Amino acid sequence: MAQIFHPSTNTISKVSIFGAVFFLGGLLYVANGVSRSSYVTRVGVAREQPVPFSHKHHVSGIGIDCRYCHTSVEDSSFAGIPPTETCMSCHSQIWAGSPMLEPVRESLRTGRSIEWTRVHDLPDFVYFNHGIHLKKGIGCVSCHGRVDQMPLMWRENTLNMEWCLACHRQPEQHVRPREHVFQMDWKPAGDQAALGARLVAEYKIRKRTDCWACHR
Repeated sequence: MAQIFHPSTNTISKVSIFGAVFFLGGLLYVANGVSRSSYVTRVGVAREQPVPFSHKHHVSGIGIDCRYCHTSVEDSSFAGIPPTETCMSCHSQIWAGSPMLEPVRESLRTGRSIEWTRVHDLPDFVYFNHGIHLKKGIGCVSCHGRVDQMPLMWRENTLNMEWCLACHRQPEQHVRPREHVFQMDWKPAGDQAALGARLVAEYKIRKRTDCWACHR
């Protein structure tokens, strides 16, 4: 019986199979890289806002405490967005005629809230409570980075599930004394691991890695 396929077909088939495997592997590698890039995660990308509010100026320059604007952060799941009246409590006297602050004055006149662009926006299927994290000694900087050095706000961390789980598995690496949770430049005087282990026990921190801790 005559040979149907040329002998080289075996070589072509093997090369095609291995080529397809490597191609799919490379495709997955590229897709994983894109999903972790700042293009997707927005890490390090300053977001445009209706008013170019500078945390660096207000926090580091003037010394305004986080809680002055984010009033519900200690007791609520949501940190809170300051109402226009909070801004105008200062800016009715300071830079009262600045063109840059016209959206703030217009908001006060009309009663319409300023439409800020969310920088730290978790999916709807993720539950996060600011209050409980602060009570357990997790500082603002652990999630939001050094906001006191940000002229415009950007996302410091990916907020991906693996990033959250890394902290939940080893909270001793991040926990600090409660009185320092709002202090941007706080550093442990000694070994963070030893301090963290003590605080984990003192604050009764559980290493919550079960799904329903965040997905409720």
